[in-house]
Amino acid sequence: IAVIPARYSSTRFPGKPLQPLNGKPLIQHVYEGVSGSRLLAGVFVATDHPAIYETVKEFGGKAVMTAEDHQSGTDRVAEAVTKIMAMGYDPEVIVNVQGDEPMIRPSMVDGLVGLMEDSRAAMGTLAKRIEERAEIMDPNVVKVVFNAEGFALYFSRAPIPYHRDREGVPQDGRDALFFKHIGIYAFRKEVLMGYSGLPPSRLEEIEKLEQLRALEAGLRIKVELTEFDTLGVDTPGDLKRVEEWLSLSS
Repeated sequence: IAVIPARYSSTRFPGKPLQPLNGKPLIQHVYEGVSGSRLLAGVFVATDHPAIYETVKEFGGKAVMTAEDHQSGTDRVAEAVTKIMAMGYDPEVIVNVQGDEPMIRPSMVDGLVGLMEDSRAAMGTLAKRIEERAEIMDPNVVKVVFNAEGFALYFSRAPIPYHRDREGVPQDGRDALFFKHIGIYAFRKEVLMGYSGLPPSRLEEIEKLEQLRALEAGLRIKVELTEFDTLGVDTPGDLKRVEEWLSLSS
């Protein structure tokens, strides 16, 4: 199954999931993008606000109410899964797609689920090759390095790997191996339920990256490469950029 955490309160953009985007609320774009996956038994929005719950119901989606005080979207997803299981679902894999990712594509979800066919993987996630030096240097663009079998070694806001012979970062990212982390995840059910109860880790608190908690706990995260990028919506300006991108691609 897929669970889309969508909270109402946001410091930079209150009520974000309900904001209109090309005639539909933002959360509907995310829901429809995820629902196109051919590998899911169900898609649910996990929210803390009745307005979001009712909006999802109005466009024909499924939603569950969760507590307001979760520290992360992953914790919200874990609570939602317990309620979804009470409805009769028994998922092996849970896909977590944030409610502010309107550019999500069904093939990206399918790729995540496919990663979990590797029994060694506790989690799966996506990455896209970076070609622009500005993105390599941008701390808001999270970078990931992984081993020959595709398992993540580290995630960082810093430009990793450091190219010693090129004084750190090449002028053009196309001749280097830098990968942007696309922050959607697949979890094995038992991993999700245990992971959400772990305290924040040392590296997580330094980098402010929740996935480092998993690596420090010894969980293996397998990475799938995708040719698609996403643009998360954190501010009204981001919403306008997504609208412009959609108008150019239509």
